[in-house]
Amino acid sequence: MEIDFDNRDRVSDFVTVPAGTYLCRITEVRPGTTRAGDERWSLRLVVAEGQHVGKQAAWDSLVFSTRGRSRARLVLQALGLPASGRVQIEPVDLEGRHALVEIRPAEYQSPSGEVVRRNEVPYDGIRAAPFEPPPLAKQAPAVAEAPEDERPPRRRKPAEDEPVRADEIPF
Repeated sequence: MEIDFDNRDRVSDFVTVPAGTYLCRITEVRPGTTRAGDERWSLRLVVAEGQHVGKQAAWDSLVFSTRGRSRARLVLQALGLPASGRVQIEPVDLEGRHALVEIRPAEYQSPSGEVVRRNEVPYDGIRAAPFEPPPLAKQAPAVAEAPEDERPPRRRKPAEDEPVRADEIPF
């Protein structure tokens, strides 16, 4: 038998969770454009509960072209955002939102001949979560908490039109 140990498999496997439907949170939105010049937002979907919590489920995209408008409407509705008439929306408006997302594996061959495996979201694979998403996991304190009167005061978030004081900046 002859085997070439220098010949590597030309497969990149980015499948992180098995096929299924997961409650996912959008943790990142990357604005960009398609080759045709249409605006595209890439959405990073992370599993929000269950056995695979915290794992990246998939990247999905919204394309704001004439052809992509109906899917963008479907996704925005599932996320609880306005999706009819003329709306003004920014990428940050999607971050932190939850939806039920169908994940399935996909495989394609790159121009270099490498096989790439990754998870994808079908066209109609996003729907509104029928319940309130779980709160972000609260980490247990490293030591016992101090009594209420010994704790430092909580910082409040300033209003949009309120200037931020230098002593409120955490770094």
